[in-house]
Amino acid sequence: MGESFQYVDIILFAMIAAFLVLRLRSVLGRHKDDGRPPSRPSSGDPLAQPTTAADDTVIPLPDRMRRPRTENPFDDQPVAGPAGPLDAGIAEMRAYDPRFDLKEFVGGARAAFEMIVQGFADGDRKTLKDLLSAEVYDNFDGAMRDRESRNETLENTLIRIVSVDPMEVEVEQGIASITVKIVSEQVNVTKNASGEVVDGNVNHIAEVIDVWTFSRDLRSRDPNWKLVATRSE
Repeated sequence: MGESFQYVDIILFAMIAAFLVLRLRSVLGRHKDDGRPPSRPSSGDPLAQPTTAADDTVIPLPDRMRRPRTENPFDDQPVAGPAGPLDAGIAEMRAYDPRFDLKEFVGGARAAFEMIVQGFADGDRKTLKDLLSAEVYDNFDGAMRDRESRNETLENTLIRIVSVDPMEVEVEQGIASITVKIVSEQVNVTKNASGEVVDGNVNHIAEVIDVWTFSRDLRSRDPNWKLVATRSE
């Protein structure tokens, strides 16, 4: 008697299992046959939104929003309103040289400023010739010759460079020009042959504001910039 009840239990469990299997197959078999057309990615783009029936409402997930395709490697930089003259000049520079980095240029201009100021005080023509255009070098050389003709020496102490701020970037026919405003603190003293101070004050730190323009031929393999114009404020 007990064996017959056990046999009935086994048949009952088997029927329940068969019912569950059929139910799962009916659900899984629907997949994309539930009245909607299958998704059709456009042009192989993995982020393309699927096309749906006209009466469907599609709400794309925030992390799946498509970004416009671009070949510009600088498009990921933030854009704050219309570009000003400086931004436009930088963009033009990068069109010629995608590796151009304004921060690196400012660092180079700072180093060049120190070398040029010290080179002028020391009369170091070799250093100046490497950093200045021919016209600017002639002006510096003339001032040094005048100083030397009077047997005077210039003692320059560059206390610090306060700031180096780009003012303008231009590209014309492949020639790039970048103008920077350099604010520095210096002690400049001119002495005669006897060592007497004829100009300046050894105890006075002066704030000096220079506006310098550096230039480079972007079509040339020479990566060096040269100082092509100077003025003081």
